[in-house]
Amino acid sequence: MNKFLFVLLMLVFSCFSNAEVATKSNFLLKDMAGVQHQLSQYKGKWVLVNYWATWCPPCLEEVPDLVNLYDQHKKKDLVVLGVVFDYKDVSEVSEYVDDMLMSYPIVLGDDSVIEQIGAADVMPTTFFYNPKGKLVKIKRGIVTRQYVENLMRSGSLH
Repeated sequence: MNKFLFVLLMLVFSCFSNAEVATKSNFLLKDMAGVQHQLSQYKGKWVLVNYWATWCPPCLEEVPDLVNLYDQHKKKDLVVLGVVFDYKDVSEVSEYVDDMLMSYPIVLGDDSVIEQIGAADVMPTTFFYNPKGKLVKIKRGIVTRQYVENLMRSGSLH
């Protein structure tokens, strides 16, 4: 019974925390290269904030699609920001990023990121902001290029 109550409370808390985060209109993240990324600077573009970890097989699986999307859309209508959590050290992250040819900016995840964007129950989790800067979707699990392109084409989320 206690375990059920705990799970129920976590679900309720998760719903409230996501609702609170969804009302925030901006975030400010600093990537590993020292570049700051503020949601408001990307008005007119879709913004994907992808939480991942180096130990996560599904994260590894989705990286090629995210790289491809970023490389093809970054000058037009899409920004991808990767946020790594649960890593040993920065060198581990850098090696992983190099090995996976991750061309999009990588942010070292911490409590500040969670406060601004939200927590993730699973890895990977992707937060989708529409071109108006509104959080419109939180996708737990793998995202594919097709999934993202379909979401971007969907007129119901604008």
